[in-house]
Amino acid sequence: MKTPVLICDDSTVARRQIARSLPQDWEIDLSYATNGQQCIALLETVQPEVLFLDLNMPGMDGYQVLQQIQDRQIKTVVIVVSGDIQPSAHERVLAMGAVDFIAKPCDAGKLAQIIDQYGIKDKAMRQRIAMQLGEQLDPDTRDIYQEITNVAMGQAGDLLARLLNVFVKLPIPNVNVLEVNELAMALRSIDQNSATSGICQGFIGGGISGEALLLLNDSSFKEIASLMKYQGELNDSVELELLMDMSNILIGAVLTGLAKQLDVNFSQGHPVVLGQHRDVDELVSANKQRWQRTLAIEISYGIENHDISCDLMLLFTEDSLRTLKYKVAYLLED
Repeated sequence: MKTPVLICDDSTVARRQIARSLPQDWEIDLSYATNGQQCIALLETVQPEVLFLDLNMPGMDGYQVLQQIQDRQIKTVVIVVSGDIQPSAHERVLAMGAVDFIAKPCDAGKLAQIIDQYGIKDKAMRQRIAMQLGEQLDPDTRDIYQEITNVAMGQAGDLLARLLNVFVKLPIPNVNVLEVNELAMALRSIDQNSATSGICQGFIGGGISGEALLLLNDSSFKEIASLMKYQGELNDSVELELLMDMSNILIGAVLTGLAKQLDVNFSQGHPVVLGQHRDVDELVSANKQRWQRTLAIEISYGIENHDISCDLMLLFTEDSLRTLKYKVAYLLED
């Protein structure tokens, strides 16, 4: 059975380019929209299972389309194809429910890689992804979680900046409710082509529990050691110590910041090393059985003028969602 696919772009050239880039062995029923309004209409009538969406369009732009998809709980897998390659644009569309982002002009190889990575040719996988997107947090709740995370990660960034005497770049946190399959895919998307070291630390308090994952790109250790004034030879033992130091700073400060805003006290478990110098996929495979449906908050820290890549992911258990919702409800009150 053919997969219904919709391409939405105001450019005829771009629409044709995306269509030509789709895998030849993928049986599809292709439709086109030239603007956001037409896209929404087709999403509700044709009901495509996959949408390739431009961002910059006259009238209703791609961001507004993503917002409408969330508000109307339209179940479709969205891949953004845009010339706006700012990191903030990438982060924003992922936070709004797109599964991935491709820069224009559309590269057939990159497109095929994304389709394979997420299993989009498989109907069951498309349905699982679309169901997860349909269960996205409502905009007000997402804004609250992003705001309290902004405050907490700002405190952690300040602590790191003072310790290393650097400027820490703070991103927009990515907030989603994820099933275990989507969580695994989200983790695999971090530094796919680089070896990574990771730490996991559990936390619990006030009816809220979860785990904090810190993933550090192996190429970061040399610069971290330099910033920490370490003079000796780097080896696995030293790198593990540096990883623990980063973990203590960032995980501890973020959880403390969240706890104060939620009016709870978190107890932290002992940090567990997920692995050193391994693909993120290996770290995920070894531990994904512990992670089910979860509220995931991803923070990607960067340090200006330094090649340091550090991702912190907070995974709250499904049982914690009701308590979290209650704790932040007062922020929605007029």
